[in-house]
Amino acid sequence: MIRTAALALLLGLTAAPASAAELDPQTGFIIAPGWETVRNNCIACHSPKLVTQNSGSREHWLSLIRWMQEKQGLWPFDAQTEETILDYLSTAYGPKEGARRPPLRPDQLPENPYRQPTKAQ
Repeated sequence: MIRTAALALLLGLTAAPASAAELDPQTGFIIAPGWETVRNNCIACHSPKLVTQNSGSREHWLSLIRWMQEKQGLWPFDAQTEETILDYLSTAYGPKEGARRPPLRPDQLPENPYRQPTKAQ
């Protein structure tokens, strides 16, 4: 009995979760192909947490890059750099299943003081 418990404890302490990813200790970025390119281009302007706390599809990340280029002065990327960044972000920080709660029903929403009454037709 004690031997079984000790073995279970040993296995529990030494087995890493299958989903655990190695993180860069300075940025918190998941270490995967392209992470250094993201580090070199993204944290020059903002915190790495703006990356790590977000997720989205490749299209989502591309829209953020375009917004930063148009509104925030982000430099243009060559095609290979942009591809590397998008591959990394959409893979390491891709869409999360079930990460968002379902939308509230209309009866759960607070009263909107700006809502106009609907007109009868």
